[in-house]
Amino acid sequence: MKLRLVLVGKNAPGPLTQALEEMLERVRRSAPVEVHVVPEITSGEVEHKRKVGTQRLMEAVKDDAMVVLLDERGKQFTSEGFAAQVGRWRDQGARTITFVVGGAYGVEEPLRRRAQLVLALSSMTFPHQLVRVFLAEQLYRAFSILDGRPYHH
Repeated sequence: MKLRLVLVGKNAPGPLTQALEEMLERVRRSAPVEVHVVPEITSGEVEHKRKVGTQRLMEAVKDDAMVVLLDERGKQFTSEGFAAQVGRWRDQGARTITFVVGGAYGVEEPLRRRAQLVLALSSMTFPHQLVRVFLAEQLYRAFSILDGRPYHH
């Protein structure tokens, strides 16, 4: 099973990007990971930014992928519950799971409908750079749980 992260905006140099890369290297011990970054829309009204941003994200999602959209209004899991969900997808033969982190203004309904799961890492709102690290860490933790490795360090 392959993991694909589709993100809006570039990875700004600094400690969060370094933390993301470290977590992704850990995840890659269990599954291949590809990161695809779509440019952030910086001009226009909020509706325009959301619409064009959603279109770009949809174009980056492959037709055969299982899609998980991150949104604070999504379903929350414990780490063990998330690991169990990832394990079910793996056991059901999912070839690629695409995790989509939208832009600052959210995404439009077509992308929400395309997602098999809308996932909330928290009901709080976080900066996109931090969400990337949280997601990568939870993926690492999920595979650690599935592989029977200790994950509370």
